[in-house]
Amino acid sequence: MEDGGRVMAHALSHRPRRQLPKIKTVIVAAVAYVIALIFIFPYVIMLLTSLRSQESLREATILPPVWEWGNLTDFFTSGLVDNLVVTLQVAGGSTVLVLLVALPAAYYTARHNFRFRTGFLILVLITQMFQPTAMLVGIYREFFQFGLVDSVWSLILVNGGFNLAFAVWILNAYFSSIPRELEEAAFIDGNGRFGALFRVTLPLAMPGVITALIFTFIAAWNEFVVALVLATSKENQPLTVALNSFIGQYQVDWQHLFAGSVIATIPVIILFALIERKVVGGLTAGSIK
Repeated sequence: MEDGGRVMAHALSHRPRRQLPKIKTVIVAAVAYVIALIFIFPYVIMLLTSLRSQESLREATILPPVWEWGNLTDFFTSGLVDNLVVTLQVAGGSTVLVLLVALPAAYYTARHNFRFRTGFLILVLITQMFQPTAMLVGIYREFFQFGLVDSVWSLILVNGGFNLAFAVWILNAYFSSIPRELEEAAFIDGNGRFGALFRVTLPLAMPGVITALIFTFIAAWNEFVVALVLATSKENQPLTVALNSFIGQYQVDWQHLFAGSVIATIPVIILFALIERKVVGGLTAGSIK
């Protein structure tokens, strides 16, 4: 028994001690949590305000005295579901359009050193400097001549056009980081250019594709000014514009405005949470060779 106790005491004395985190790590983690709370706090206030009654909006309390869950359910009976569908159509259509154009453009510029290649990429980047707000008059006149005013297609084209530059650049960087030898090996195995692209290159470039997808989708989802000008009828307005109806001349229906904002935020949060890792991988594409 004494020998067994000695062996156990010896083992415990030689067991590696648990290392405490360094002060620098603790400070960085604390700062990160504080920054996260700062960014989350407005959304918490938005959620709590959406659950207040009209009478309790001016009360200086953080939590609502009475939880009005009906403010959220009223969204589905107020006709705003149709506007949510329009938002999904615009965001989804713009994303598909951007990927259809950006994928071949980025792949070609990444694999071919043609003349004026750098100038072409710089020109694409320059288009990102133009904001739709500064071009509203020209955009409205152009779509008016083509009979596309008050149409979902006009919103899809505008959002797709103004998000194309970012998608081309991020995909170009990702395609450039994939070795050519992988495609050459696919050629030896009997694949053509498109076979190598779809079977080898695109699966490896999927983080970059997802990054372009999520940023285009979110940008189109949140767009307001162009939709306010081009979508003149309520049934063709996206949710960002339709929520503006809760703002009156003398009064703002804050609880229903925030309730609609909460519901409009949920799909984007879910989408981003599902593919967050691939988004990070796409943003760091090309940074390490």
